[in-house]
Amino acid sequence: MRLRSSGLVEKDDVVKDEAESLPRRAEGEAQGLKREKEDETTSLISKKKVKKAKTKKERAPRAEPSGWKEILRGIEQMRAKKDAEVDKYGCEVFFDENIPPHVCRLHVLISAMLSSQTKDPVNAAAMGRLIKHGLTVKTMLEIDQHDLAQLIRPVGFFNYKAKYIKQTVLILSKQAEAEGKDVVDIPSTYEELIALPGVGPKMATLVMNCAWKNTVGICVDTHVHRISNRLKWVKTWNKNNPKSQDPEKTRAELEDWLPKEHWGPINPLLVGLGQTICLPRGPKCSECKIQNICPSANSSAI
Repeated sequence: MRLRSSGLVEKDDVVKDEAESLPRRAEGEAQGLKREKEDETTSLISKKKVKKAKTKKERAPRAEPSGWKEILRGIEQMRAKKDAEVDKYGCEVFFDENIPPHVCRLHVLISAMLSSQTKDPVNAAAMGRLIKHGLTVKTMLEIDQHDLAQLIRPVGFFNYKAKYIKQTVLILSKQAEAEGKDVVDIPSTYEELIALPGVGPKMATLVMNCAWKNTVGICVDTHVHRISNRLKWVKTWNKNNPKSQDPEKTRAELEDWLPKEHWGPINPLLVGLGQTICLPRGPKCSECKIQNICPSANSSAI
């Protein structure tokens, strides 16, 4: 192993040259010396890595932005009408208390799995077809994967999502069987949910919040990520590559300062605002009630 910045390269080379110049009877001794030097090199590299890890700075918690309460009140006033797509087709719509709780929770999970790269009305239509077919673990185990894909089409990546749904219900079924349970339910922890095929951080957080009524974090989608950066609540926008964003950074920074009682409501508030007023392109700043206090009003920076 060569280290340009140290003197170890020269030492290794010297050892190598000495070994080649020794008579055959001394070759074993030279090779042993070479291995000793290589071990020394490896040891120093390991120490360097440990030292580097110790000196690495942890992310400092983001401070509470000034004026956020006034901004939030303004957003709540604008969203009082509940006239956005998320209000009509969000995951809460599929939390039906008239069906068995475990089936209801499955509906929420499947809805979340279908939601990525898919508009709310398209997702809702696909869920409607699934529910009409019979959306239970048993029916999802029995249905052919191709037929399932056609049922959920045209949600984004419907073929992959059909595969993930089939894999997920099989996992849930086997787990319930192994635990001797008659009822097959979805996982009740974030860690177990995120381990399921096709379930990411946003989905797992959403399912915990909606299906289990357990707010474990802030659900950050493209709207929450964009608007939080426009409001300067976070500083996570990738200016160098706008198409490559990291919502998880936004989640972490929001959770640094936003009181936990707002973690659940903030998602539908900002998603609805993003669908109606604070659009990705051409935001309607003139119609926004917080334009006078928004740091990005009439700006095209984000």
